[in-house]
Amino acid sequence: MIVTSCNENKKETVKGIDTNNLDTTAIAGNDFYRYADGGWIDSHALKPEHARFGTFDELDEKSRQQVKDLVIEISQKTNAQGSVAQKIGDLYALAMDSVRLNTENASPLISYLEKVNALTDKSNLTETLANLNRDGVSPFFSHYVAADDMNSSLNILHIYQGGYRMGDRDYYLLEDEHSQTLRAKYVELIEKLFTLSGYTSDDAKNASAAVMKIETQLAKVASSRVALRDPVANYHKIPLAELVQRAPDIDWTVFFDIIGIKNLKELDLGQLEPISEASKIIKEYPLQDIKYYLSWNVIRSASAYLSDDFSNASFEFYGKTLSGKEEQPERWKRAVDVIDGALGEAVGQIYVEKYFPPVAKEKMLGLVKNLQTALGERIENLSWMGGETKVKALDKLANFHVKIGYPDKWLDYSALQIDKKDSYLANVIRSNNFDYDYMISKFNQPVDKDEWQMNPQTVNAYYNPSTNEICFPAAILQPPFFNVDADDAVNYGAIGVVIGHEMTHGFDDQGRLYDKEGNLTDWWTAEDADKFKERAQVLVDFYDNIVVIDTVHANGQLTLGENIADQGGLQVSWQAYQNTLKGKEIPAPIDGFTGAQRFFLGYATVWAANIRDAEILRRTKMDVHSLGKWRVNGALPQIDTWYDAFNITPENTMYVPKEKRVAIW
Repeated sequence: MIVTSCNENKKETVKGIDTNNLDTTAIAGNDFYRYADGGWIDSHALKPEHARFGTFDELDEKSRQQVKDLVIEISQKTNAQGSVAQKIGDLYALAMDSVRLNTENASPLISYLEKVNALTDKSNLTETLANLNRDGVSPFFSHYVAADDMNSSLNILHIYQGGYRMGDRDYYLLEDEHSQTLRAKYVELIEKLFTLSGYTSDDAKNASAAVMKIETQLAKVASSRVALRDPVANYHKIPLAELVQRAPDIDWTVFFDIIGIKNLKELDLGQLEPISEASKIIKEYPLQDIKYYLSWNVIRSASAYLSDDFSNASFEFYGKTLSGKEEQPERWKRAVDVIDGALGEAVGQIYVEKYFPPVAKEKMLGLVKNLQTALGERIENLSWMGGETKVKALDKLANFHVKIGYPDKWLDYSALQIDKKDSYLANVIRSNNFDYDYMISKFNQPVDKDEWQMNPQTVNAYYNPSTNEICFPAAILQPPFFNVDADDAVNYGAIGVVIGHEMTHGFDDQGRLYDKEGNLTDWWTAEDADKFKERAQVLVDFYDNIVVIDTVHANGQLTLGENIADQGGLQVSWQAYQNTLKGKEIPAPIDGFTGAQRFFLGYATVWAANIRDAEILRRTKMDVHSLGKWRVNGALPQIDTWYDAFNITPENTMYVPKEKRVAIW
């Protein structure tokens, strides 16, 4: 039980709920988000660097500061050449050397652009494409090595749509004022960065026209974000010969030879039409237009690692126009983020030694076990699911692979060279080469189910359907998510719901399509599948009716998986919390709030945030998660016990009649 303090001499425990974060002038049944988080929102005005800032981001800032402290401590020592410490320290120094970056300006970029501009005909285009991918640039399409969705024990090659860089395919296609403004600003960015890279004004204009034409053509055939959420519709395992037939203007033999894929017989082509369209563009467009497009991919990818002129121009569009940010994050924050990407597990190993006590992992294991028990109980008691499906659902639940804190085996960075004599960009590209080669090395190899997809210092959690795993990195196991000094009600409302959320992902509209081994296979009876879809549609319709800003509605289909996981996480964690109280006296109220009330306040605290209007629009278009406000005000009206805890009645605006509430897990 998570009720006592780590400090035995402490007379009072931290109570878990800071009443200063509440706004008790708000009516809980009309706007619970404001009631639970209004005080926090009022006292945390957005800084210029933030498009959104919430308790989630606050903890992320803490983790970033902790990493910075570790990096600086490492940098101040004399470290052996080739050691992890040398690599971390030197990469940080390169990122922080603004004088050198601004002096070098575009010069580190020139050699990469020269390789593109050296193309004299299309016969060598595939070679350039392959090398750009190794460098971390992916024109026309993306690809990766990961588990075969229908044979989860083996890693295969996946090819996926891509090649358009504005952020979402709809930005190229819609004619509303917002989308037109974004396109105009994007053209300005392209022209600005080409000019900074040494191109004439006329060349920059020609480049922007070519880039927009090619990216728009790719966007037109791309699947929507909603369509991409269907794993069955986005799985096409085909022989290599079919790929060649669909995209004959890419020399696939050359491509795979350069990237290191040997003996390729079949692959997963996620979306069929985009790869054919890419081949068509390569065949039909003038070579100069394609060179402009490839150069744009290089320049855009490099801009964060060049002078302030480049990074500021890129921020003007991606930070300010798209998200509403007013200033770039401080240079050290950007540097830490790059180190996290390049040497994440090396930093993570040091991070957990200093900041992650063993007791936290022990307590989390207990919580996860309690949540698994509660979810199992809920599955057994479902009235809408038949016995045959229940047996398989319980079997899948019992086979969850649980990861907490940090991996048991750390990634070896010996092959990565970081050299201060070279430019910041050159070192980042070497890091990209390292990551790429590591990914390719897994091709046609057994899936390593112990490998982590997040660093320990990441404030997040995930469920991976192909390995049937739930993962909770060390950094999220801190207040307000996880507080060893708080009462059980608060912890179950916060980290408990996070655990339940990730577990429920195994049974959301996507996760339910994978079996206990992580294979994409239909293990449901047709009747039970229909009942699930019917109940899920209620959730889609509910969120579709939410107005997020002005006349813009939430996208219930895009956010369905996360909304199911929120609803399921709340139900499962509440039951787990109730299980801890069996045979015990009901806990006395704290600060006037009952255990039930503290459970829901603990949940709402996690989503307190301020957000800019532009970021609301961007996230509504692109994010599979609902906005923080609606993860509270959209999720809680589906939970019967919330009504009881706060005496919500039909007179309250958040009230949903019981027969219309979503009931899935």
